[in-house]
Amino acid sequence: MITINLSTLYQETAKLSDLPAYEAEVLKQAGEGNDITLTGAAPVWLYLRIAHALHGKARLLVYNSPVTGDIEIFNHNPF
Repeated sequence: MITINLSTLYQETAKLSDLPAYEAEVLKQAGEGNDITLTGAAPVWLYLRIAHALHGKARLLVYNSPVTGDIEIFNHNPF
């Protein structure tokens, strides 16, 4: 499982203008066909866009926060 903390992608405030750079960094960290957990303080729009970018790249995508614990977003594992 690869954990990606979205709060590490930006300094103080996430900016829509930097979205391509955020996506590129996450795709680099995620690789192909891996199980991914997204975590960290980040705006909802960033979580949604990153989840969309990982669809077709990640086998399993999980969201994790201290409040919710693990929430499965998608699972394309055939087993």
